[in-house]
Amino acid sequence: MNTIAEKTEKPTSKKKLIKLDIGCGQNKRDGFVGMDMVKLPGVDIVQDAEKTPWPIRDESVEEACISHYAEHVKNLPAFMDELHRVLVPEGRATIVCPYYTSMRSMQDPFHIRPISEATFLYYNADWRKANGLDHYPIKCDFDFSYGYIFYPEWAMRSEDARAFAIRHYNNVASDIQVVLTKKIKK
Repeated sequence: MNTIAEKTEKPTSKKKLIKLDIGCGQNKRDGFVGMDMVKLPGVDIVQDAEKTPWPIRDESVEEACISHYAEHVKNLPAFMDELHRVLVPEGRATIVCPYYTSMRSMQDPFHIRPISEATFLYYNADWRKANGLDHYPIKCDFDFSYGYIFYPEWAMRSEDARAFAIRHYNNVASDIQVVLTKKIKK
């Protein structure tokens, strides 16, 4: 069985990198290879992302997009380790999901967990070590940055007002957007 990454590789040349849209459903991004557990228009790889390994070579993905899927994942550490495996060093993955203080986070009966900024600390090896958690069965090592998608009534407020509201109120940010960067092994 050939994988997408194998099909795109030319013999005797550098391996071709792909962009991967994980859990794309019917909304695959242009220029991306779509992966979803259901064969829908735009899905190139039919694969349950919770079943590993994915049919994708190690370090063959330069960019990944995970939009409104991470909150559905039962075993997030295993998913993050697999994402780490397929990304090239310094490869990036963008995760968008409902913010944990948004009612959208829990309205869908198929959401498994709320997700906040702190969720992604556990996928940084230095943070795990500094907090005495390096015994956790997590292999991946990502740096990350994040931002928010605000509900309309908060979108045009000052940065200070939004920062205060994020800490003290619910339903200020509808979604969180996290950009993970695979760290280069030391």
